[in-house]
Formats: sequence, C-alpha cells, structure tokens
Amino acid sequence: MTLRGSERGLVRVLTAILAITAVLACGAGQVSGKPGGDVPGVRWTAQHDAPGTYPEVRVERGVHITMSDGVVLKADVYRPADAAGVIEQKPLPTIVSLTPYSKLMTGLIEQAAATPGLQSTAVDIVRRLNLSSTPISGFGDLMQALDGGMIQTMLGVDRKLIGSGYTVVVADVRGTGQSQGKWDTLGAREQLDTREVIEWAAAQPWSNGRIGMSGGSYSGINQLRAAEDAPAALQAIFPVEPGSDLMRDVVAPGGGVGTTFLPLWLNSVNQLKLVPDVASMIQGTFDWTWFNDRIADPTTNFDLLAQALLTPSLEDMPPALDGALDETSAFREAIMGHPEKVNVPTFVYGGWHDIFANSATKLYEQLPLPPGRKQLVVGDTYHANPGAGTGVPGAPPRLDVLQRAWFDKWLKDIDSGVEAFGPVTVKQQGGGWVTLREWPQPGVTHRRVYLSADPSGSTEDSLHDGSLRPTGPGAVENLTVAPGLSTICSRDAAQGSAGMTAALDACAKDSRIAERNALTFTSAPVAEETVISGPINVRLNTVHTGSDGFWNVTVNDVAPDGTSTVLTTGQLTASMRAIDERRSARSVNGDLTAPFNPLTLDRLLPVVPGAPTEIDIAVIPTQAVLAPGHRVRIDVYAGNAPKALPFRPMLDASGLEPQQVRLDPAAPSFVNLPTDKPIP
Repeated sequence: MTLRGSERGLVRVLTAILAITAVLACGAGQVSGKPGGDVPGVRWTAQHDAPGTYPEVRVERGVHITMSDGVVLKADVYRPADAAGVIEQKPLPTIVSLTPYSKLMTGLIEQAAATPGLQSTAVDIVRRLNLSSTPISGFGDLMQALDGGMIQTMLGVDRKLIGSGYTVVVADVRGTGQSQGKWDTLGAREQLDTREVIEWAAAQPWSNGRIGMSGGSYSGINQLRAAEDAPAALQAIFPVEPGSDLMRDVVAPGGGVGTTFLPLWLNSVNQLKLVPDVASMIQGTFDWTWFNDRIADPTTNFDLLAQALLTPSLEDMPPALDGALDETSAFREAIMGHPEKVNVPTFVYGGWHDIFANSATKLYEQLPLPPGRKQLVVGDTYHANPGAGTGVPGAPPRLDVLQRAWFDKWLKDIDSGVEAFGPVTVKQQGGGWVTLREWPQPGVTHRRVYLSADPSGSTEDSLHDGSLRPTGPGAVENLTVAPGLSTICSRDAAQGSAGMTAALDACAKDSRIAERNALTFTSAPVAEETVISGPINVRLNTVHTGSDGFWNVTVNDVAPDGTSTVLTTGQLTASMRAIDERRSARSVNGDLTAPFNPLTLDRLLPVVPGAPTEIDIAVIPTQAVLAPGHRVRIDVYAGNAPKALPFRPMLDASGLEPQQVRLDPAAPSFVNLPTDKPIP
C-alpha cells in the first residue's frame, strides 16, 4: 500500500512517540515478559502470531453502502492477499466494525502498525518498560496496553486476523467520519444502519455470509445492540469495554453529569467528523451531501450537555434535557441496552476502572447464554489501556489472540477450545488473575459493616478519621463534610478522564490527597486474605443544609504503610435517591446490595433541610483481595469534581453547602460488603 503525505506524517509522529518511550524505558530499567498463560493460551498465541495463510492485505477505501433511507455510509474493506498482492477470491467470514471515530483514523493506525519494525519495536519497549519504583508507575500501566492487543481490537485492524482468512469491513457511523447524515447517537436509525451494514456485508461476493463484529467502546456498544435478536448473518461478537446502561455508566451515574469524559468524547467525535476526504477533493469527487450534513449539525449533543449544566431550574428545562430525565424518551431508549435479548456468542472485555465498569459484570449476568457461549475478562484497567497485563505468564492471552480464537470457533467451526476458557476471568485488585465458574465469586456473603465516628488510628490525612465496625454506633453523632476540589487528584478523576491522569500515582493509586476533604471510615486489619466480590451498597443517613445534595463514596484497600487505594466508587444526587425495587437486588437479610435509581424527574424526592434523609448509593461491582494486615476504608465526599456535577437545578438547590453524615444507632450508616470472611 502507498502512504499519502498526511499518512506518512502521522506515521512519523507515532514513530517519534515510540522513540521518546524508548528513552524512558532505558532510563527506568528492564523487565522481561513473554506471552503465556495456560496451555490453550500458549497454543492460541503461537497460532495467531505465526505467519498467516495470506501475507498481504489489500484495502478498498471509501466503499459506498446505501442505507434504506438513501443515506450513504462510507467503509473501508480489508481483504487478504497472497505474496504477489493477488486478493483471495474465495468467500470468507467477515468481521464488521462501525465507528464514530472515523475510519480514516483506523486506517492510519493500521498503516502505522504495518510499518516494518514499528509494532515489534513498540511491543519490545513496553515489555522492557519498568516504572514500578517511580511516582509515575501508572504511565507504565497505561503503556502495557500496546502489548495487550488494544491496537488490534479497539483502535485499528488486526492484520494477523485478516492474514488467517478473514475480510474486515470498517464503516463510519451515520453522521460521523466520511459517512453522510446526522449523527443519531446510538438511536433507532443508527441501530438499523448497523443491521443493514451486516446484511450488505453478508451479501457481498467476497463474504461467505458468516459475520462477526469487533471493536471497542462505542463500537462495542454497537455490537451488543446488533446482537439483540441478531440478524441471521451475525454469529459472534467480541466487544471490548462496551457499555450497556449508559445513563448509569457515563452520562449521569447517580444523577452526576459526566463533566470530564463527556466533553472530551463529544469534542473528539465532532472534530473528527469535520475532517474532509482530501483525496476526493483532489480527484473532483467530493461529497457535497456530506458537507451539507456537517454544516447542518456541526456539534451534535453539545447542546444537551450545556443544557444539563446551565439550565437553572426544572421549570426552565428545554425538551431535549427533559427527555434525558424521562425513562420513556427516545434519548433514554437509545442509551439503554438490552443484553437480555442478545442471542449470539459474546466475549466481553471490561476494566474495573473503565468508564463502563458498571456494565461489565452486569452484562455477563444478564446475557441469556450458557457459559462457553458467553465469556468475560475483566482487567485492572481504565478505558485507555484495555488488555494491559494480559499475554504474560499467569494472565489471559492478549485480546487479539482471544478474539482470533473466538472467531475461529464461531465463524469457522474450528475446535479451538475457547468455549472452555473461563468463563469468567478477572484480575483481582490487590492480587492476581483468577478464573471463576460464575460471578460474583461463589462463597461470598453480603455483610453489614457500620460507620462509626470513633477514630481508627489509621490516618492523619482525612477530614475525620472514623472506623468501620461489625456493630453499630453507640450514640448519635453528626460529621460534616463540605464540597471541595480535592477530588481533582483522585482515582475518580482518572476514571472519568478514561485514564489520562492515571500516570500520577499520588492521585490514582493513593487517595490520601483526596481524603483531606473526606470523611474516612476504616476497619481493623484483616488477619487473613479476604476476598471482596460483587455489587456493593453504601447506606448513608444524611442531613443537608440545602434542599439537595450530592454524595460520592469510594471503597478502598488501605495498606500497612497507609497507602489508600480505591477499589471502586459510587455517587448519588440526594433528590434522585428513589429506588426501583423491580430492578434492584437485596441480600438475604433484606439490605440492598444493588439499588437501581430511575434518575427521572417524575421520581424526584424532596430533601428537607436539617431533616435526616437515608440514601443508598450503588457502588460499581468489583473483585479484590485484601492481604493480611490490610484494611477496608469507606471515603465519603460531598462532591466529585471534576468527574461529575449534579444537573444544574439540583446543584443550585444544594447551594454547595456543607453536608452531614448522621451516625445514629436507630438508623445506622453502613456498607453492605460482599466478602468471603467477616471484616473485623
């Protein structure tokens, strides 16, 4: 393939970035790592990395796919070829990916990865990169994704997969990239487009009619939606870091609007969709319909985000914002998946600190498929580094290796044995990788652990050092916390930025800076390894100065040296505390384990200033292991900036006034924690 001038420029930029990384690696020492895992994993890796049947890839760019309403989507089609460049004419299984981030970027990343020596150099650098003893070890964790299959499964195209006998189609979602139309973000028309692209691909002479889907993030969400009552041609999907319930994942979990991720995401999509097809301009074939569509809708969804943050009262809410807080609206329907309708083999990768972490394990539980036809891998990762920590001894194979084995099984009928993998493979925070037959881990029990004002003696950094105890408080006491900005340096901020700030260990791996404006409640040290597995609920008895409030809680692992590491997090606007019992879960003793808040205007509950108000905060499900001598800590904040802010009317009602946690023997505050052993 011949690179255009702009493409050669990007390759040079990528090469320069790798060179800088090499300098960092040489200065930081070396660590060896080889792809490994169990015997099937070793076999799959060797098979995937070996020279393929087809040594070359040929690309047909800008292929027009006309939708049923006349809108033209643009796609690139990647086909395997022999050493002479002759394209295979035999119909092959086909992998479809739809992206809002422009197939131009996918193509540039694919071409950069295909540059001789570039990818192998990058992988070698990452394997030698060791920043574990530095204050930016998180940067090394992010870079590990380059050796975990992220580029092939989430950002670009896997040439090895194509070389093994697959055709790949990458299409721009309607209204993004080079495709015509208005961006209908995950809406009904976009979902219909996905099905029509699948049907188009299945009918092409180079396809044998067996379709799989690949891609990460938005492209992963699209896969899950397409797999709901899937068209006959769709036979397997491999979504990386997908979301399902996007309202509670990233749009406004707990009623806190995603003020870090959403602006970054919307800006990237809206900027990329304005990049013109320069080649067509030179050739005189420029698509003026595309141009007019972009002029008509240059900043999709920015108006809704602005309304959420700027509309001062519920009475002044414009229709679009009103729809965001109406569970029956087209907007909410678009961002709410139905994994219970998925009927094709599904392999999901998620991360404990991904922006869609709330969906990862819930997806697996809701998929109506037997183990083997559904698989789950969850890493200790952010949205920016999926696959980090895989492909080494004791870990699962890389994502591209797993994807190849998955598609070989379901699209080629090859007995790869991948259906026996897992079915649930998770990286325990604080420990290693474990394989489970189901999730949460069998043998855990939800137990109340109570918040107490008595000092734990474990910290001098927090606003108040309280305790976690197996018994409730003996007397009533109110502890005050005010909104602040200490959470700018926090794991919540790292999660909300998709991992961009995770390089700073003092923020992402240690909460003691953020805890300076938090109430902390810490247990006694555990005497033996203690597993935490499943959803978590934090019940707070609260008192508000204003007529609303916003709460953020984290569950932390506290090491003997005082390091406080966030395992998981949850947040809630006080007036949105209503619970839908039909979609909530409770433990045997009746306590909530996974409260479901409707987050709708018709279910708002008034907050009376000065009066006790009990709220249940859903904490993202997680898996962790506490080493002997470690403690559990609950951090309580009266805000979560910059990750999230309440909708403006609720923010104004709170007045950003101080809030109180009430520790009352008659109405205690506690965490309902799923553990295999009692917390002392």
